[in-house]
Amino acid sequence: MGSNPASQNDAVMGQEAPTGESARLHYLDWLRILATLGVFLFHTMLPFDASIDWMIDNAERSEVVTALRLFIFQWGMPLFFLLAGASSWFALRRRTGRQFAGERFRRLVVPFAISTILFAPFQTYLQAIHKGWSDWYAGPFLNLAYFGAYLDSRLGPDLGELLNPRVFINYGSHLWFVGHLFVFSLCLLPLFLWLKKEAGKRFISWLAGLCEKRGGILVAILPLAVIRIILQPKFPEYTDWADFFFMLVFFVSGYILFADARFTRVIRRDGKLVLAAGVISTVVVYAAHFSGLGKIWLASPGTAGFYFTWGVLSTVAWCWVIIMLYVGMSFLDFTNRWLEYGQEAIMPFYMFHHPAIVVIAFYVVQWNAAILVKLPVIILGSFLVPLGLTEIVRRIKPVRALFGMKPRRVSTDPV
Repeated sequence: MGSNPASQNDAVMGQEAPTGESARLHYLDWLRILATLGVFLFHTMLPFDASIDWMIDNAERSEVVTALRLFIFQWGMPLFFLLAGASSWFALRRRTGRQFAGERFRRLVVPFAISTILFAPFQTYLQAIHKGWSDWYAGPFLNLAYFGAYLDSRLGPDLGELLNPRVFINYGSHLWFVGHLFVFSLCLLPLFLWLKKEAGKRFISWLAGLCEKRGGILVAILPLAVIRIILQPKFPEYTDWADFFFMLVFFVSGYILFADARFTRVIRRDGKLVLAAGVISTVVVYAAHFSGLGKIWLASPGTAGFYFTWGVLSTVAWCWVIIMLYVGMSFLDFTNRWLEYGQEAIMPFYMFHHPAIVVIAFYVVQWNAAILVKLPVIILGSFLVPLGLTEIVRRIKPVRALFGMKPRRVSTDPV
């Protein structure tokens, strides 16, 4: 399964890295790439989703697309945050807290600023045209009046809005999660540094011992459900405080799961058990959604149905994230030039893909054609355009840093 198992265990346990090149868990890199592609497909479905109104909407909607999007939505972003937490663990093995914070600023804040300046305004402009907000977008494209309307639409006069986690989606659009990652990284840095000390290691060891009990890996569902039950009624909007703390649990979990080898052994051992729980909870979610009961229960805080629904949704999120780790450990712990290329291209591709979808969908939804024609066109076009732009960006040294890329060292062209 790829690298030297003994070296990988040393890395997972948090012991000093062996002399020479540190072992790398390649399946984590593959999962980041696959998660990015999954979110890409998720976004291409949004114009056809019957359950929401997106930036660009097709007149005809699809329940099949809705069902698929509903499944990905529950665990796609949680997987991103868990993998980011794992990256933080490995980064802090070879960096000081100051170095870690500086790197996170360069790799997260800079791309977020670029997205805010270049991508978010014109996406909202196309949305305004599509929705018919004529008084809002009137005038030449991206003129000063437009920017004034855009900024006014993002925040009201209350500067307290700046302290709300939705500020990241209001300004950075699809890169909201990058803003959350930066806040998580800074706020949790003292905790992560403490977990590297003896007292922290004992705490992690206690958690690992708890998870060694059959099914113990499912204990994390409890804090996830509690967060939803308490915060969701007060902060129901996407990326608000309920989502913020929900994702934070996955981020911290990613850090902890790779701090002790017993966690990964438990995931390998209990993978089938977690899969069973994930499948059952997913079936329950679909049954509740298509029967209409799920919508009623979610709109009734304080009821048994409300508690049950968020418990099941939390189970879906945690189980499928762990299942993806299990799949990665079992089948993806290898490297090749495609992986090297994907690691480098992942951030600029993510930055470009959402604007590409908005632009292409803006025109495609106006066609007199079926969804089976429109969706493949959006998928193919929205994949090729960001890929082409990524190829341009990765070849221009001064621009690479603006799109979250490291300085270029060796060629990573796929063979």
